[in-house]
Amino acid sequence: MREHFDVLVVGAGLSGIGAGYHLQTNCPGRTYAILEGRDRMGGTWDLFRYPGIRSDSDMHTLGFSFRPWTDAKAIADGGAILRYLEDTAREFGIDRHIRYRHRVTAAAWSSDEALWTVSVETDGRTRQFSCSFLFLCAGYYDYARGHLPDFAGREAFEGRIVHPQFWTPDIDYAGKRVIVIGSGATAVTLVPELAKQAAHVTMLQRSPTYIVARPSQDGIANWLRRYLPAKRAYSITRWKNVLLGQYFYRFARKHPAETKERLVEMVRCELGPDYDVGTHFTPSYNPWDQRLCLVPDADLFSAIRGGRAEVVTDHIDRFTPQGLRLQSGRELAADLVVAATGLEVQLMGGVPVTVDGHAVDWSDRLTYKGMMFSGVPNFAMAFGYTNASWTLKADLTARYVTRLLNAMARRGMRQVTPQPSTGVEAQPFLDFTSGYVQRALAKLPRQGNRKPWRVHQSYARDLMALKFGGIDDEMVFSSPEPVKRAAA
Repeated sequence: MREHFDVLVVGAGLSGIGAGYHLQTNCPGRTYAILEGRDRMGGTWDLFRYPGIRSDSDMHTLGFSFRPWTDAKAIADGGAILRYLEDTAREFGIDRHIRYRHRVTAAAWSSDEALWTVSVETDGRTRQFSCSFLFLCAGYYDYARGHLPDFAGREAFEGRIVHPQFWTPDIDYAGKRVIVIGSGATAVTLVPELAKQAAHVTMLQRSPTYIVARPSQDGIANWLRRYLPAKRAYSITRWKNVLLGQYFYRFARKHPAETKERLVEMVRCELGPDYDVGTHFTPSYNPWDQRLCLVPDADLFSAIRGGRAEVVTDHIDRFTPQGLRLQSGRELAADLVVAATGLEVQLMGGVPVTVDGHAVDWSDRLTYKGMMFSGVPNFAMAFGYTNASWTLKADLTARYVTRLLNAMARRGMRQVTPQPSTGVEAQPFLDFTSGYVQRALAKLPRQGNRKPWRVHQSYARDLMALKFGGIDDEMVFSSPEPVKRAAA
């Protein structure tokens, strides 16, 4: 027999815990459960265990809207974020709704029943659940596989090669020569942390990334907390950071050359006039064509200035027994190579989805308000911003889902389905040049050229549309009668 809930949430990370709060707060009469494939909540913040793991957004926007972040550090380490998640789930009783070791393997919608049937593997057996609404909060990447290029000669290397996504406690880097391949958020986090114990750390990159130093503590936030209630201080800080972030993003997109010059000059001020900033810290693309990397308290630059770390910009020719040979002919010696080479995008947690027996090809679907999909009933997905904190959009998505559920209840409708009118032109889901996006672009859903099919990278615009805007625009509410089955 199937166990039934009004709403099933898949994933107990930031998005899933937030979804649980909004469901029980805004739809108190609805039943829900959170299905989590792992042994513990936390998602990204439980999975990643590499040294120095931390947020690349401030916690006043990455944190939940309903529970203040009160630690002094705004750029927090992974352990602090995981504790914040666990404390939030416990405080609001969300943890009692989580089913651990429940890995979703399939989801099938039946219009006859107006229900999803969700297949789950748990403790070596298969179970089925049913729900009226399915809310995917499983993130956007494959937890079981990171991106690792097929480097020539890898099998000849006598040291150890690891991917940060699968870091284990037995990895020893103290006193070792370490090469970190990559230039993204993971690499710039790892390098200064490894440099504290390693003999030397080299960050090897094919091309530079925009890197911005920022204090780990938000002085204004900490000052406000001394004089205002925690929730009030948090709200003010949250809006301050949202508005400043949106202003900087819009300025950068409108004035890319000026922004690029300023960002590069900031690095030059950190590393000095003699450092080759042009080669190692001047990207070929415009700011925000890819996500900017944040380094708290300029720790990466401090490690470089102190000689504990260096940046090399070159291409790998092949691995050798003792390290790496570069296309320039230079050889880098290493005992440990950390391949911070990116992730593999996987929407919907890799769950196969069918609607009335037909498999859903997501690349054929248009995304509705960045969270639902054309022709797929009673289904939503949490997907955050590329230019701001993930949780900002996930929070708005969860609120919108509860608005839909309440509207369905008021109208006596069992089904709600986004349906585009004629004239909507399909465009790429994300306007982003990062490698992990480009590798997956053909498999991603599309966005439209106009609302409500347009994906906005703007919290202010989404707030107005999702919290205060209408819910009927190109959305079909229906209550189809169950098909009568013929007598046997």
